Amino acid sequence: MKVNVIGIGPGNPDLLTGEARNAIAESTILAGDKRMVAQFGAGKKVYTTFRTNELAGIAAQADPGKDVLGILVSGDVGFFSLAQTITGKLPDCDVHRYCGISSLVYFAAKLQMSWNDAAIVSMHGRNQHLAAAVFEHAKVFSLTGGDNLPQVLCRQLCDTGLGYVTVCVGSNLSYENEQIVKGTAEEIAQGDFPSLSVMMILNDKAGQPLRQGVHGLDDTLFLRGKAPMTKQEVRAISISKLQPRATDVIYDIGAGTGSCSVELALQAPLGSVYAFEQKEEALALLARNKEKFRCDNLYIVAGEASEHLAEAPVPDCVFVGGSGGRMGGMLDDIYGRNPACRVVINVIALETLCAVVEYYKAKPGYSLDIVNVSTAYNRKLGRYNLMMAQNPIYVITAVQTAE
Repeated sequence: MKVNVIGIGPGNPDLLTGEARNAIAESTILAGDKRMVAQFGAGKKVYTTFRTNELAGIAAQADPGKDVLGILVSGDVGFFSLAQTITGKLPDCDVHRYCGISSLVYFAAKLQMSWNDAAIVSMHGRNQHLAAAVFEHAKVFSLTGGDNLPQVLCRQLCDTGLGYVTVCVGSNLSYENEQIVKGTAEEIAQGDFPSLSVMMILNDKAGQPLRQGVHGLDDTLFLRGKAPMTKQEVRAISISKLQPRATDVIYDIGAGTGSCSVELALQAPLGSVYAFEQKEEALALLARNKEKFRCDNLYIVAGEASEHLAEAPVPDCVFVGGSGGRMGGMLDDIYGRNPACRVVINVIALETLCAVVEYYKAKPGYSLDIVNVSTAYNRKLGRYNLMMAQNPIYVITAVQTAE
């Protein structure tokens, strides 16, 4: 059976391409959301659905000799579209795609600016990290929707120190009630915008680094107080052993001041870092360091980690800086969520080292890598520089072995 997947543009029928209009005319059955089929469904059998199993059922019940199923999708079929998913669920059909004008193309034309140099983020039903993109790029286009309305997203930008950026919001694009508003993120945060909105964000300070690189950040960059902090050299080795990827979900258990949490968040800009900490002073420093480094993908969880692990998404990798004496139970909780999780543990006490080694001895299917890190820092005493030794740290890496 022939199936036409048709990009109808931002919504106004006048913006349909000629090919798209012909594909709609050819279709005897139309499916899409209520707004779409209401515009183009006259004289056709219509279904208000995007569910792939329902679309497959509609195609199966149609007469392949007479019927053509047209599936209407907003914008363009190649721009954050359901078209790819739909095509994959109709393997026995002859699927044709017809492009449309995307919201990005339409909005950029309205703003009289180019879009080829824009970073693109979708916050519509997704949890990408807008602030990271805005911090790095001079121009960012963002789809919005659901709970992620423009005013909500701009409040998040303000929380990470980006209240000064220029934000253009386009709502109900191409319709009679189209509205385009321009202001700072701080101003837009006070507004009220519908879910059918997009944003173009301009940051003339983009790319000006708050730090030199994001690996092995200097200890002096962090606000410290009296809370424990993983030092630069140990942190660099530990994170290199953890091998975080840009999109990973990462736990930092016993986060302290948040030096590891921050560095992990910077190394996984499209992922999420969950910092577990129970001490009041450390929690306050964590929040301040998060704000200083503009880590909108860093989430602080107050309380005993073992009581809150289930509230966070399933981890890809975990750094353990402190276990509160519950190492075995905590590791059980971690592997209960993801047996393939990569784990790096920092240990000072020999008792804890022995407990970790014994835990993995009793847990087949994992390999251990143990590195002893001894550091010493120079201190000026009179005319001389003396090296002051620090406590040795064991950096333990546990990885699931291939079956």
